[in-house]
Amino acid sequence: MLRSTRACLLAASLLLALPMLLSPAQAGPFLERLQARMAAREAESRVAPSAEYAYGTDPLQRLDFWQAREGARAPLVVFVHGGGWKRGDKRNATGAAKIEHLLAQGYAFASIDYRLVPAATVEQQAADVAAAVAWLRKNAGRLGIDPSRLVLMGHSAGAHLVALVGTDPRYLAAAGLSFRDVNGVVALDGACYDVARQIADSGRFMTDTYLQAFGADPVRQRALSPTLQAAKPNAPAFLILHVDRADGKAQSEALGAALMQAGTRAEVEAVGGAGLRGHLEINRELGNASHPATAIVDAWLRTLIGAK
Repeated sequence: MLRSTRACLLAASLLLALPMLLSPAQAGPFLERLQARMAAREAESRVAPSAEYAYGTDPLQRLDFWQAREGARAPLVVFVHGGGWKRGDKRNATGAAKIEHLLAQGYAFASIDYRLVPAATVEQQAADVAAAVAWLRKNAGRLGIDPSRLVLMGHSAGAHLVALVGTDPRYLAAAGLSFRDVNGVVALDGACYDVARQIADSGRFMTDTYLQAFGADPVRQRALSPTLQAAKPNAPAFLILHVDRADGKAQSEALGAALMQAGTRAEVEAVGGAGLRGHLEINRELGNASHPATAIVDAWLRTLIGAK
């Protein structure tokens, strides 16, 4: 455990120094690999047992499920990992504290894998999120969850995906569901809620990742932009959290404004932390009492789906 902690501290130091050491073209792929290694080391600290299930036939259409500590028919949080739409894993992207904290609060928890770019499209990834929700609802009895109390939560690219599923009804409809089957969406420091604006504002650092995921066709970019899909109907409620990061802040505020203009309940909160370090910490530290996002998420979930 000590070795893992030291390795994570060293990796975090490298992340902070990265923009000064490498060109933007070099930094992007290196950064993504380093983030994946950091997340994998954090996963070693998990203590709660989980069960793995397939929700589709593809090897990546799988999820990990943690049963609530108490009670049958527990509310459920479904987590969607980040990774630039092309990396990441259900086993290493949830943060060390998040699962234990939510279980202690009375929730069941699921973390899903989904097919990755470039082998799959972002449209297929959103379809995978909806398919996982449909599977969880169908199997609610044996899993001990209450299908009428379910929230989607995602970080980074996962925040974009849960926001897309929460604003474009086609994904849930294709899985035999509707917005009535999801109580709300928690988006943790996402971006690309407006794809074209994100690409225009991003500079060279992430442009290749965005173009690989969303392409250059303005019609497709618009269809994959939750902010531009936010006219009703939508999921009933959104909690949109961001750190002090120019693109994430602007994109989060614009999404919240579009939702509220449509009459959808939406809360947008800044939660401290800055830049890349803050972006990583909001996911890694959620569940720790010291991180401001924890109390905000706790109160929002408690009001929405009624855990203790």
